Amino acid sequence: MTYTLRKLFKAMLGSLRDLLPIFLVIVFFQFLVLQQALPDVGQLLVGVIFVVLGLTFFIHGLEQGLFPIGESMATAFARKGSLFWLLVFGFSLGFGTTVAEPALIAVAAEAANVAAAGMMIESTEAAKREYADGLRYTVALSVGLAIVIGVLRILKGWPLQWLIIGGYLLVVVMTIFAPEEIIGIAYDSGGVTTSTITVPLVTALGVGLASSIRGRNPMIDGFGLIALASLTPMIFVMAYGMLIA
Repeated sequence: MTYTLRKLFKAMLGSLRDLLPIFLVIVFFQFLVLQQALPDVGQLLVGVIFVVLGLTFFIHGLEQGLFPIGESMATAFARKGSLFWLLVFGFSLGFGTTVAEPALIAVAAEAANVAAAGMMIESTEAAKREYADGLRYTVALSVGLAIVIGVLRILKGWPLQWLIIGGYLLVVVMTIFAPEEIIGIAYDSGGVTTSTITVPLVTALGVGLASSIRGRNPMIDGFGLIALASLTPMIFVMAYGMLIA
């Protein structure tokens, strides 16, 4: 119990250190540039406390739970020697974590509201929900496919740079032909997928898999899955926009 409390206290100090630059920026612009007092100081302090506590427990949870389970499952699948189940696990992990990603849910809902306001879709709750769900599942499908490609890259030793270069060349070409309304959403989708839930589990999968395969270096081969996971949504969302346009 003492060890756990010590780890939590250390994580809290780290959270405070990480949030300090943000706090200093807000104070500087609020008092020196805008020259205004902070509105509702009590509520802001309560909010900061919740942010610190949330970040502390989140980081501690990653270290205690998500990273170990991701690495152990990747190692177990590699030792099992079944490529099929390893790829199924990778796809399911990418799809499941992305569907549950809070940032993607928020962006998809906002995109649906904007699409309704711009008369791209009907301004009804059903139409907006269908548009948002379609966007979410498209992104989740693309991340699942990205993890499959990333796992194959680790197993086969494919150079990461060629996959990234080829992918971004495809993004540039598709940007020319995709509807203008979907391009910004597509580019943002590549960013929101690499957030709180997806990143820890996917990173743990890559590192664990590379650590368990002879001849693979976790530093060289274990990372890079996140890059693929942020690339494929741009391609799939632009393709989604072309289909529904």
